[in-house]
Amino acid sequence: MPSAWSEKDEKQYREIKQSNLDRGLGEDRAEEIAARTVNKTRREEGRTGNTTSTGTGNPNAPLPQRSKRELYNRAQELDIAGRSTMNKDELVAAIREAN
Repeated sequence: MPSAWSEKDEKQYREIKQSNLDRGLGEDRAEEIAARTVNKTRREEGRTGNTTSTGTGNPNAPLPQRSKRELYNRAQELDIAGRSTMNKDELVAAIREAN
């Protein structure tokens, strides 16, 4: 757990992780979900420098529902050329084509 987390954050992390383990998820996946949830809460409460996710978004969410930043990050992972000049719709199309 990151050192920037409060006791409340650590408790929330442990509870979410245990809940996911109880539902049958693996250790790694349960930890990932718990950490993402705690970090999202911290962002929403303004306790971090970022107001939006710097990741690639929920992998279960349709591409058009993700932010442009999340799409850009995914395009970066896929090494899509020209991504810096693409708008959101172009990023969606390029990611679909690359997958």
